[in-house]
Amino acid sequence: MAACPGGLKRDPLLEADGHYLAGTSAYLKGDLAEAHQHFDEVKRLNPSDRRLPAAEGEVFVSEGKMPEAIAAFEEGARRDPKRSTTWSRLAALYALKNDDQKASEAVSKALALNPRDFDALEVAASVALKLGALDEAVKRWSEASESAPEGDRVALVQKATAALMRAKRPTDALAVLQRAKKNGITSGDLLSELGDRLVDAGQPEEAIAAYTEAVALAPNDPTLWQLIGELELKQGRAEKAIAAFHVSLKVRDRGVVHVALAKLCQATREQECVTHELDAALKTASGEELLETIDLSDLLVSVGRARDALSLLSAVSEEPEQKANLALHLRVAQLARSLKENGVSRSACVRATALGASRCP
Repeated sequence: MAACPGGLKRDPLLEADGHYLAGTSAYLKGDLAEAHQHFDEVKRLNPSDRRLPAAEGEVFVSEGKMPEAIAAFEEGARRDPKRSTTWSRLAALYALKNDDQKASEAVSKALALNPRDFDALEVAASVALKLGALDEAVKRWSEASESAPEGDRVALVQKATAALMRAKRPTDALAVLQRAKKNGITSGDLLSELGDRLVDAGQPEEAIAAYTEAVALAPNDPTLWQLIGELELKQGRAEKAIAAFHVSLKVRDRGVVHVALAKLCQATREQECVTHELDAALKTASGEELLETIDLSDLLVSVGRARDALSLLSAVSEEPEQKANLALHLRVAQLARSLKENGVSRSACVRATALGASRCP
């Protein structure tokens, strides 16, 4: 052992521990070069340290050096085979390499040591989905969400529901969201999605309750109050619908909500109100939401301003992102023909026919 000032001898194991802690601290601060320097000292002073390979592996992952990270974690698993986190890191890295067999084997070892290892459960879900086992994937994502840190739980639930919706299984997505809520996993986005799935399931009152809860967590989202208003209107509660629409406008003044209010005014034959809301809709319409544009054009037609509606729809239909929107082109063609705007109608029909329309208005 080397001598210290005063004749005391330094303990290399204690010195190695000091470097290990310093390296870990540097890694957590994002100073990866310094972390490597300290871990090199640990390797020199205590080359058999069981913790070292996994610690170096984490640094390699942060540097994007996947082959080096895999080699480090494999050595870490050899030295300390009962550390579940090492196996779950290996599982994730193998999955990135599309080595599903090794990923599954590593997941099994991780979960045998710690059945609530959320990283391993998430990898298990991804591998299962890749192999076409959707139900197994959803099960694993749900389990992961229940054991993950607070900040990761919502995203895991969303992965499960997104996979189910891609498979056109809204009822199962609803069940996942309801289970998550029961387990205290919630956010404005999750509650909003829960409301959407409840609407799909024909449960408007429950959907209103979900959207109302979502508002408390996402007060700056104007669409939530709009959705509440639309559902209240469908339930025959016009006053509550109007109130919800006005709250939505306080959050953000949007044309689509003014259109909804104008239609309510039409129903009660309040022409002054219709004119006011239509003017407000035209002033605040973003032009970025297709549904808003269509609703506004319908309102313009209903008040005798069909040519203005055509100008609005025609302009939107010519935007690059609407090139493949067959329904929109047919709508433009039909409105143009009713106004005897033959040039506009022909142009819209050309676009519609190119998309496979068998006939055009």
